[in-house]
Amino acid sequence: MKSQTPGIDPGFRVHSLRETAATNALEHAADIAKVQEWLGHSNIATTRLYDRRRTMPEDSPTFRMVY
Repeated sequence: MKSQTPGIDPGFRVHSLRETAATNALEHAADIAKVQEWLGHSNIATTRLYDRRRTMPEDSPTFRMVY
């Protein structure tokens, strides 16, 4: 059984910080090749996995629907 740290979201992972940093850099016009270098990825496809801009709910067409 995993122990929970009070105040820490149970869905938090170590790579969450790396994903946040990569996404933030890309949102602010950083070149993906530079982000790849910062993260130490040998393949840019791995860096693209860290880019969470595409999973933001407000970017979904469904989010924009008025019911």
